[in-house]
Amino acid sequence: MPVDEERTVIPDVPRGPLCDYRSKAQFNWKDFRLVLEDKELVQIKYDIWRRLEGEPLFAPVTSTLSVDQQKERAARQVNRIADLELAPSEIYSKPYKYRVRYLMSINEALHAVCPSLSVKIALGVGLFTNSLLAMGTDRHQEIYNQAWNREIITCLAITEVSHGSNTKRCRTTATYDPATQEFIIHTPDFEAAKCWVGNLGKTASMALLFAILYTADGENHGLQGFLVPIRDPKTLLPYPGVTVGDIGEKIGLNGIDNGFVMFNHYRIPRENLLNRTGDVTPEGVYESTFSEPGKILGAVLESFSAGRLGIMQESSNTLSHAAVIAVRYAALRKQFGTDRHGPEQSIIEYQLHQWRIFPYLAAACVLKVSVFAMTEIYLETVQKSQAESNGFELLTQIVSEIHALVSSSKPLVTWTARDAIQESREACGGHGYLRAANLGELRNNHDPSCTYEGDNNVLGQQASNWLIRQWKNVKVESPVGTASFITRRDAIMSGNYDALLRTGVRLESTEFVSQCYEWLMCWLLKQSVAQMEEASKAGVDTFTARNNCQVYRARDLSRAYAEYYALESFRSRCARGDVSADLKPVLFRVYLIYGMWCLDRHMTTFYAGSFATGSAFADAVRGTLLRMCGELKDSAVAIADALAPPDWVLNSVIAKSDGRLYENIQSVFMTNPGALERASWWKDVIPSKLRAKL
Repeated sequence: MPVDEERTVIPDVPRGPLCDYRSKAQFNWKDFRLVLEDKELVQIKYDIWRRLEGEPLFAPVTSTLSVDQQKERAARQVNRIADLELAPSEIYSKPYKYRVRYLMSINEALHAVCPSLSVKIALGVGLFTNSLLAMGTDRHQEIYNQAWNREIITCLAITEVSHGSNTKRCRTTATYDPATQEFIIHTPDFEAAKCWVGNLGKTASMALLFAILYTADGENHGLQGFLVPIRDPKTLLPYPGVTVGDIGEKIGLNGIDNGFVMFNHYRIPRENLLNRTGDVTPEGVYESTFSEPGKILGAVLESFSAGRLGIMQESSNTLSHAAVIAVRYAALRKQFGTDRHGPEQSIIEYQLHQWRIFPYLAAACVLKVSVFAMTEIYLETVQKSQAESNGFELLTQIVSEIHALVSSSKPLVTWTARDAIQESREACGGHGYLRAANLGELRNNHDPSCTYEGDNNVLGQQASNWLIRQWKNVKVESPVGTASFITRRDAIMSGNYDALLRTGVRLESTEFVSQCYEWLMCWLLKQSVAQMEEASKAGVDTFTARNNCQVYRARDLSRAYAEYYALESFRSRCARGDVSADLKPVLFRVYLIYGMWCLDRHMTTFYAGSFATGSAFADAVRGTLLRMCGELKDSAVAIADALAPPDWVLNSVIAKSDGRLYENIQSVFMTNPGALERASWWKDVIPSKLRAKL
């Protein structure tokens, strides 16, 4: 149980109208926060926020800046962050897991303040350097150091105009010329132009570019990474042979200068090839240099999973912010009441409103914990791969499982955050549509998370493919344990809702939710495999057969797998010895709300597979969900406090922790620039007939 000293890490909230609901909670909200997040990581975030609050460059913007102003502001913020040295120097000598976790926490804090800033740093420093570590060697160390120390602005150029997910079909070429010992980078046409490259539009001077490597004999050696200078770092003018520009205004995240680039027989030194797994000799012979497979596998995992984990961390915070805004507003906003002429009641009292927003409040808690647990597994695996190269087969299995887990969880977390923002906006009525409510900014800045670092639907297919392989394998290869339920599939498939209750499993229990999910996944796996085998017998190729089982089968399987892992992670966290007795009831309600809400989404499948017949199962799941929402009502504001960042970071006029809703809205109305002034264009809008009389 957290002691008073641990609670001091988290600042108090001011007293005000929200205290009416805060006083109803049967637990300390700071203790709840320390279940969701590690104390040291919470302290890192608050330290960052305290330092940035006094920096004018990070003050909340009250009106929409032009696109160019947003890019300039984000670029200046990146430079200022480098000057502030937010991470103490001793961090870099710490073990890998501790160091990376610390830096991830800094990034989470920065993202909450300015998403464009954190994405620019994640792309230009984190993803670039991770990829360089994964694919480069000692000869690239100088570029690595320059990028890490912010001496150059970097980017990662993979996506092309006509190819994104299918990177193997990218068409930018790098042809080796033995006469000069250079690679010739060339863009055959506009469709092969690299595009959507973050930091490239206006600022990047160095790109880690993916291109098809050709040796002088014309042999294709596949997609390889190259370090390609784009601009002079001192003038930011492009080099001859490089056509580079900005792709223009986007829906959101306009602080990031996404760009496009084309190359016209542009030459780079041979040494700029990232040669960890393959190299070209000065004479032009391609040689495979694959060695220490365990370490390489771990490095590749670090390169391609780190970005997705970062997106999930940021998205779980975005989800939390949306839920906090909706809950605080619902506690303060009063409409109607039991007596037409009596006092009005807060809209949080209405069952329909609870059903709309409490599942997202619960999801914020569950997914925050599960993303933390997933990151722990990932960091431990990479650290192990760096320490030793033995046990390659086991490491391969772990990497494959983590990839499946990340590929299913990134869609779940980002889609849930997307939906939470929209529901919260609507739940806050007209006031939620104010820019000052911050829900619009949350929505626009979060939206690309569903696409970049892997389109959600495509990623889900990778997860379902791994699960299907485990189903078909003689031996299930799940060292992390996320698919170990498959070993019990015969017993699982023989059960149903009635049989589950007969065994004594209570409806309101973690066992009930867990066993429902295991049946759901087994049934979806069985149906997916059967559908593909039937198609194969009919002469349908494997590619088409797999694609044609996505809707209502593999796609649902991937989501169910991610939900199952999230719920199991939360259950495991709540069972630890540091969770006090007064927290267990509210944590259990959170678990049940999220669990029943998710089961309800799969209701059709439970009936299609005959797990349930009649209305009993649906009534039980939905009835439990509504009952738990009602029981969570008195705890909701305290949970929101546990999820909330400082007011200046949340930046929502309708969800300040002081609870002075209408005073805060009045201040925004009255201080809005020009709010009380006559428009400068007033003469132009007076009706023409009236204007003639003036």
